[in-house]
Amino acid sequence: MSASLPGPATRRALVAGSVGNLIEWYEFGVYGFFATVIAANFFTPEGGSALEGLVKTYASFGLAFFFRPIGAAVFGRAGDRIGRRPTLILVLLLMTGATTLIGLLPTYDTVGAAAPWLLTLVRILQGLSAGGEFGGAVSIMTEFAPPGRRGLYGAWQSFTVALGLLAGAGTAAVLATVLSEEALNDWGWRLPFLLALPIGLVALWLRLRLEETPSFRATNAASTPAGPVASRREVARAVVLGAGRIMGWAAAGYTFLVVMPSYLQATLDATFQQALIATVVANAGFAAAILPAGLLSDRIGRRPVMLTGAALVTVLAFPLLDLLQDPGSPALARGVAVFVAGAVVGLMAGPGPAMLAEMFPTRVRYTGLGLAYALSNAVFSGCAGLIITEAIKRTGEADIPAYYVAATGALSLIALATLRGDAHRGALREEERPTPRDETEEETPCA
Repeated sequence: MSASLPGPATRRALVAGSVGNLIEWYEFGVYGFFATVIAANFFTPEGGSALEGLVKTYASFGLAFFFRPIGAAVFGRAGDRIGRRPTLILVLLLMTGATTLIGLLPTYDTVGAAAPWLLTLVRILQGLSAGGEFGGAVSIMTEFAPPGRRGLYGAWQSFTVALGLLAGAGTAAVLATVLSEEALNDWGWRLPFLLALPIGLVALWLRLRLEETPSFRATNAASTPAGPVASRREVARAVVLGAGRIMGWAAAGYTFLVVMPSYLQATLDATFQQALIATVVANAGFAAAILPAGLLSDRIGRRPVMLTGAALVTVLAFPLLDLLQDPGSPALARGVAVFVAGAVVGLMAGPGPAMLAEMFPTRVRYTGLGLAYALSNAVFSGCAGLIITEAIKRTGEADIPAYYVAATGALSLIALATLRGDAHRGALREEERPTPRDETEEETPCA
């Protein structure tokens, strides 16, 4: 069906589907990059420990991730019933409003203990909206994708993650350069959050022009399902398997791309500017690998590309961190290390969205893939900063990030080994059940 659509409709779907994701990850990136500043303003009363404040900041950060599965379930159900377009518009309004509100919140010095609670409440709203964003955006992109291009189209979702994180890191780096440390800590940190409002208005205009997907229109128009409808147990099984397949992507992505600035500052005594530059380089490597990985997965399959990414993340975690920790290592070598760290995550993130979309039929696709992504991110991304910071605080072990990334990467390898090698060749599933137990069978997938 997608092949017969006019070019403008497909291009609008690609842009409108990805723009909300850019805003989401811009904000989550900014929050991670300014974690030490936010900790000082909201979680560290006079005389409090800076590390303790950072742990509380990441706890708030992680809490928002645990509301993602709720958002994925609520908005996913709406998206599978009333349509991808109206649901994504609602999600965008909530996301933009919550992000802008962070830039307006009073700090601990102004309202005392109410400040961290207000921030946490807004983060919960962001978690709900973010949970509804991924499933809808990926459904839009993959259901509009021409035959043989789902990997590339889905990769744009991950590519906008990189663009959002790069935009957040770039904004933070510019502010850290042009503002004094006092001004940055006092009011400058608010500016990146307030920028979400004009960006969100542009995104809203794009989504209002979006058409409903042909897959949803065809399925919704049918008076009866075209085949056996997936049971809740079958969908739940596929959700858990999907979450396992992307856990290495989730954990390594947030460790290398978001948590790194605070880790470098708190553990390796890097300056704020040095930490941000390292993060920009890592995100550049991430961005550079995503689209080629998605395109390659359309040609040789999702399985070999994602397995390679998970294996490299597992094997390279300790050597890359050792290089960063070595005070005698040249700046160029460190730059290459963080670029490679980002690139190997991109090998998983490129094919990942299409892989998840191919696991679920149309009537539960928004909900199913959104829940798989949200659950994996809630556990392995949202908790990354908290787990790593708290573990370092308790043990004094500077290699904690490498242990975390290697362990999750190894588990992800096991789940990815069950992925069917030819799933990229067929059409998206319409009404047949998701069958995770049969994913390893080399048979032509049903249309």
